[in-house]
Amino acid sequence: VTKANMETKLNWRVLYFRTKEARAIFRIQSEIVRAFREYFISRGFIEMQPPVIIASASEGGAELFELPYFDKKVYLAQSPQLYKQMGAMSFEKVFMICPVFRAEKFDQPTHLNEIRQMDFEQAFSTDEDAMNTLEDVFFYILENVKKNCKEELEVLGRDLKIPGKPLKRIEYEEAVKALQAKGEEIKWGDDFSKLQERKLAEIFGNAFFLKDWPSDLKPFYAMPYEDDPRICKAFDLIHEGLEISSGTQRIHSPELLERRIREKGLNPSNFKYYVDCFRFGAPPHAGASIGLERFTMTITGKTNIKEVTMFPRTRERVLP
Repeated sequence: VTKANMETKLNWRVLYFRTKEARAIFRIQSEIVRAFREYFISRGFIEMQPPVIIASASEGGAELFELPYFDKKVYLAQSPQLYKQMGAMSFEKVFMICPVFRAEKFDQPTHLNEIRQMDFEQAFSTDEDAMNTLEDVFFYILENVKKNCKEELEVLGRDLKIPGKPLKRIEYEEAVKALQAKGEEIKWGDDFSKLQERKLAEIFGNAFFLKDWPSDLKPFYAMPYEDDPRICKAFDLIHEGLEISSGTQRIHSPELLERRIREKGLNPSNFKYYVDCFRFGAPPHAGASIGLERFTMTITGKTNIKEVTMFPRTRERVLP
């Protein structure tokens, strides 16, 4: 087999897909999706199909692709967040696998401008309940890949290690202090760099949750703690030194939502349709999202997200 560099592999997908390496990567990715869907269907969740075209930002911020739409401007969805919450309020338990778009000018090996998210949302739930569900589906996927993709893992030279249960729950503040003890320049309120995520994995292990984040670092819909609103009920799942999932308990009070939208420097009128959904009664609810490509990276051992994306979309690449 003639080895090729990444650009050649990306330019000639029709030929690269015929290699053992490509077949192994994308059979494993297919198994991740199959196991994710099987897990939630077997537990009574309804699969949703959220729209890709939206009228305003899902999470705030400026990282949106704007496009003309008849006589108005619309955007490509940066998250199905608002729709899955509506689904959970009505159907109680929902999940979805959908594309999302981020107009971020990153050229990092863990970022794309179009990704696939695997999301779930459940009513009558706290952040702890959502973490338990995420942990459960995380292990279910790993176990299915290990069982059903033996040949593919062998082709990639991967000995897939399944972490012990339950996963550790590390509070954000504890993680900051652990990094400071290792000489890292970080203070409370800072986000973790990718290098720092890898260092945290060296400290806390192969897979763990980072929870209780500063509210300023998470979207407006993250539920703040009543006794300390600086902190919210949010969590990330770190696997093999990479954040593969994040989630929160959501705010279900329209008044609190409007206040948080303003505190984020956003205009509540842009989110009127969303906020109004909570005026008819909404239970506590929570959910999370897994990045399909990042999870594929940690399972296959690949170090660049473009390697595990069939047709990656970046600032520079829109072909093939």
